[in-house]
Amino acid sequence: MQSNTVLNQTDPTDSSTCTAELPFTLQDLKAAIPASCFEPSAWKSLTYFFLDIAIIGGLYATAHFLDSWWFLPIFWVMQGTMFWALFVVGHDCGHGSFSKLKWLNNLIGHLSHIPILVPYHGWRISHRTHHANTGNLDTDESWYPIGQAQYEQMPWYEKLFRFYLPLLAYPLYLFRRSPGKQGSHFLPNSPLFRPSEKQDVLTSSVLWGLMIVCLGWLTYEFGWLFLLKYYLAPYTVFVIWLDLVTFLHHTEPDIPWYRGKDWYFLKGALSTIDRDYGWFNAIHHDIGTHVAHHIFLNMPHYHLRTATAAIQPILGDYYRKSDEPIWRSFVRSYWACHFVPDQGSGVYYQPYPKQ
Repeated sequence: MQSNTVLNQTDPTDSSTCTAELPFTLQDLKAAIPASCFEPSAWKSLTYFFLDIAIIGGLYATAHFLDSWWFLPIFWVMQGTMFWALFVVGHDCGHGSFSKLKWLNNLIGHLSHIPILVPYHGWRISHRTHHANTGNLDTDESWYPIGQAQYEQMPWYEKLFRFYLPLLAYPLYLFRRSPGKQGSHFLPNSPLFRPSEKQDVLTSSVLWGLMIVCLGWLTYEFGWLFLLKYYLAPYTVFVIWLDLVTFLHHTEPDIPWYRGKDWYFLKGALSTIDRDYGWFNAIHHDIGTHVAHHIFLNMPHYHLRTATAAIQPILGDYYRKSDEPIWRSFVRSYWACHFVPDQGSGVYYQPYPKQ
């Protein structure tokens, strides 16, 4: 079943195609992009951050002023979406594409992530691992496929969150990572982190804990219903957004996955797909422009569209983009993408049971 995508025009089941060397290099792509695209503007980045904060504050003020249950579902969707937009700002900080100042990246990263219960440094480091190993079946960090044998041996509760409730999986991932991997985003001695990174991880974990204490105090002062109305419900919408976007950019029947020496960075970076979220594109800072982001992870989000237009002629059929409705892409991948063959490289997702 094909999606409405720009894909390789060859047979997607022919592994000889996707295991071949790419006809272009990373330097070829970089040379095609205006040099200004690689330059972050601290002021421009801060504008996006403060705009998101202002909208979040305005939504809270509106919800408090109206104090009406009819408005709450609208508020939950809007505020959860803005939580997701704020996460994307912190995401740029984690990549160093927010500014050239490390201290500013870390400051805004924490201010963006801690209020939505993301341990900034812990997530930043694991996300770095994901970007360095995208498309690698052996070493990728998140939303990677598992082999058929592992799938069939997985306990029911792991299958439940990984394959049947994928849009609620993120909080569990922070504590337990993905199936088959050990460690937590909160513990400095986790195998996720280098010894030199322990202090950073501890800092973010302590700040995350203080946010939990703050939420506990609000609950004590105003009650569980207050917490549900003004935080837990929008937070759930945020989690759904986060899982939906990351799922869709890395879970597609036509995206190849590699093993062993057949994988290298650029080939793996192309094992993702651009998505069109309609008018949400501007709200969540063009996170749908994902292929260029994976190739040049330190590029500010506001330059990704320009970079994509510049490299698309070089990428040709190696560039993947879907213009179909997001819900349709999700439903197709939800049912079709469960595991990959246990052997071989340049392999594709398969459904279970096999059709």
